[in-house]
Amino acid sequence: MFLQRVVVFCALLGVSWCTEDWTFPEGFKFGAASASYQVEGGWNAKDKGENIWDRFSHAHPEIIKNSDNGDVACDSYNQWERDIEMAKELGLDFYRFSLSWSRLLPTGLDNYVSEDGTAYYNNLINGLLAAGIQPMVTLYHWDLPLPLQELGGWTNPLIADWFTDYARVAYSLFGDRVKIWLTINEPIVICDVAYNTGVLAPGIRSPEHGANICTKNVLLSHAKAYRLYDTEFRSRYHGEVSLANQLVWFEPATADDKELAEIAIENVTGRYSHPIFSKEGGWPPVIEKMMAERSKEKGYSKSVLPPFTQEEKELIRGTYDFYAMNHYTSRLIRKAKEGEHTATWYFGGFRDMNAVLSPGSDWKPTASTWFYQYPPGIRGQLVWLKEHYGDMKFMITENGLATFGGLNDQDRIDYYESYLKQLLLAIREDGVKLTHYTAWTLMDNFEWTDGYSVKYGLYEVDFEDPKRPRVPRASAHYYASIIKNHSLNVVKPKNENDRLTAREEL
Repeated sequence: MFLQRVVVFCALLGVSWCTEDWTFPEGFKFGAASASYQVEGGWNAKDKGENIWDRFSHAHPEIIKNSDNGDVACDSYNQWERDIEMAKELGLDFYRFSLSWSRLLPTGLDNYVSEDGTAYYNNLINGLLAAGIQPMVTLYHWDLPLPLQELGGWTNPLIADWFTDYARVAYSLFGDRVKIWLTINEPIVICDVAYNTGVLAPGIRSPEHGANICTKNVLLSHAKAYRLYDTEFRSRYHGEVSLANQLVWFEPATADDKELAEIAIENVTGRYSHPIFSKEGGWPPVIEKMMAERSKEKGYSKSVLPPFTQEEKELIRGTYDFYAMNHYTSRLIRKAKEGEHTATWYFGGFRDMNAVLSPGSDWKPTASTWFYQYPPGIRGQLVWLKEHYGDMKFMITENGLATFGGLNDQDRIDYYESYLKQLLLAIREDGVKLTHYTAWTLMDNFEWTDGYSVKYGLYEVDFEDPKRPRVPRASAHYYASIIKNHSLNVVKPKNENDRLTAREEL
């Protein structure tokens, strides 16, 4: 009722921001996210095992900006109570975080479960629940235990069983309180980006073989962990399970490039979605055909994209309770002209498409070189998923802006407003059943090869101070106001000290 009066009042004054009702549906949930290696620190605390990012950042500091690493990061291992306090200050409905596989299982296998790791995550989960905040837990966010990597990691087919054993431990320890699980975060980064470039852990470059073997094994690992929950834990705990895909939206640069754009979407979205969410399962037919043709042209006797057996297709198909989507950026795509340098990019398949990728001329750049802003892309991606895989429940499990820092982050406020408006349009005009939105990230953290030079946080972290103090940015007040009012019809703060919309006044 109050918001309705505000809208009418502002309309009388001619203030444009509140002449439309940008209220979210009843029951819509807002959260923020982090990931274990990026925030925890405590890399060798107690009995924690070494993981691939521990080893990679120590062995190859030259690859990471300023030779940064996650040894201390935000020190969330010691400051988990402050993390909960921040989540409570924002008024979050849920907090998404990941378990460190090697903190919970120091050997990577289930023969030894760490009491210290168990206590750490129990403290975090129980503290969140006591604050009225639901935990959303990711089992794997890129930090594979080193002993498993030394056996081949995601290219060893036994990884699916190792991952399932790890999932069983996590479900058994925390499943009574955790009701939303994400098995694996951004398989396309774990496989395509890592093995296509070699500049992410484990630091192995194998674009034709490593990337494709990894892709199949990640899908099988997810499926087995999902089936495990379904058969052994669902009837007791009544939770939900999916995996989180990082999706880049592609639009044709010209009318002649529509088919090419569709292939690009199938390459990035379909390879990690079609096997799980389609009715028939297996690889997207257009990608399977393209990979087989290109493999033959390169002299291989069989496709470098490993086939699924019928049994594997049935194992993977349908292993979801919702679609979890991470989204940041988009690209225009067009056919390459004769002699023109074509796209290799981070994701596999593009080197064979004879295509050129570029941002739109009016898309705003960000602090990350790969990241350009195009708000309609998040809506376009959701509509594509609904059209191709059906009318299911969707969650945005990551979305946020890369900046170079500063407390008065009006650019981040504008980013959240523009992307959230597109999500509301998807809900209202396209009928997308979107239920959750997750801001990336709760606080500045270790951003992989960018180290600490790039900032995504609602809270600024001082990485020069051993105590790692956290201070809310203007965007934190703005996001808190959206959550409190369940609407974008709020006054934007002019700087980090403007708490008008976040708290007392509204």
